[in-house]
Amino acid sequence: HVQLVESGGGSVQVGGSLRLSCVASGDTISRYCMGWFRQIPDKEREGVTGIESDGSASYADSVKGRLTISRDNAKHTLYLQMNSLKPEDTAMYYCAAENRPVVGGPLDEDEYSEWGQGTQVTVS
Repeated sequence: HVQLVESGGGSVQVGGSLRLSCVASGDTISRYCMGWFRQIPDKEREGVTGIESDGSASYADSVKGRLTISRDNAKHTLYLQMNSLKPEDTAMYYCAAENRPVVGGPLDEDEYSEWGQGTQVTVS
């Protein structure tokens, strides 16, 4: 099992940038598929982006070209660089990890068994 702690959220103006971090402990993340999800009240959680153990990344259409996922296995950390932020990016952002094969794809929340507590991003 791995424990995940997100940080880096906050309030930012439209067009601004943020970088989220997710630090993992309890296991090495090198063989994990990891992802970022977001959720607003009364809405289902949405897959934003995911990165597999081989470094291949997937993105939701709504964030392509603006958000970039990366991982530093040596630092046990997952990142989400968020640029050109829009009001519709406002949400609680969650980090997730899974060390089994992600058959449904890295944007499918049902594939993940480990979750962080979330960090709030507000764009206005």
